[in-house]
Amino acid sequence: MNIGASGAAASMGVAYGSGAVPKARHALFICAAGVFAGAVLGGGEVVKTISGGIIPQDIINVKIVLIIILSATSSLFFANLLGIPLSTSEVTVGAVVGVGIAYQVLFVNSLLVIMMFWVIVPVAAFGLAWIFGKGLYLLQNKGFLHDRPWLTGILILAGFLEAFSAGMNNVANAVGPLVGAGLITVSKGTWIGGAFVALGAIFLGKKVLETNGKKITRYSKPEGILISGTGAGLVIISSIFGLPVPLTQVTSSAIIGLGMAKNGSEILHKHIVKKIVRIWIVSPLFSLAISYFLVKLFLESDLYSITVLVSVMLATLGALSLMKAIKEEKRAVHEEGGGI
Repeated sequence: MNIGASGAAASMGVAYGSGAVPKARHALFICAAGVFAGAVLGGGEVVKTISGGIIPQDIINVKIVLIIILSATSSLFFANLLGIPLSTSEVTVGAVVGVGIAYQVLFVNSLLVIMMFWVIVPVAAFGLAWIFGKGLYLLQNKGFLHDRPWLTGILILAGFLEAFSAGMNNVANAVGPLVGAGLITVSKGTWIGGAFVALGAIFLGKKVLETNGKKITRYSKPEGILISGTGAGLVIISSIFGLPVPLTQVTSSAIIGLGMAKNGSEILHKHIVKKIVRIWIVSPLFSLAISYFLVKLFLESDLYSITVLVSVMLATLGALSLMKAIKEEKRAVHEEGGGI
């Protein structure tokens, strides 16, 4: 339900913010229908990847499932407290990898393929949005794409397809570990997962929709179609091949590509690019560390590994704190013209 609230509801933000769907309730129901349809019709391949494509399925039991879900959930919870938008796909994969490292049974080749596409798909979104954006602005300058009624229908369809792609890709983050443990089948998992992601969009997604809608009102309907269509197309293709990809990063990359087509390379100097790169790195590593820690603590009682992990985390935090203190000291010296 949280996946539906945070990720899926945002898929209709462009259509709602531009006025194509004037009422939030209607936008949420369209989103819920798209998410459920995507999960049921095409969510099975990504579920198979999460359930047994990263670590052997025979080591996944109820305790391992609890650790994976707890690691992913706590990572998202702490990130929400800090205001950091993590990717549910990356967080879930990271939690599964943490278990694999703890038991030394990781399918490295499969993991490398997934990580490779975490980079390839957003880069493709950037490139396609830039190319189509150039064509879009050329048509707009010649007066071909004013606010025409048929653009509203295409924008709503693009939002539906983005919600559909979210259902195909993100439902696996919730039910994949359960399928891996043999608690439910792939078919039943996609139905149950799709239903609850859809319910999350309807009952918990209004605030996210309002936020995204207000932020996206600066985009015209053709721009919104381009952003939603690019993200939806790439995520649907990835889902068909069973690849869990970060929908948030794909959409953000499309927005950057469109912005670069409109304003040139100035957009690359903005903080959003640095923020996206940091999210790519932090998302999987955070949940990986938590799941590894929980396995070593509760299932293996390996105090030596726990001590090493805690020491590394404390050393990292200490180094970051020291770097921040050094920067502040240098800034004080520069601004005040003197030392301590």
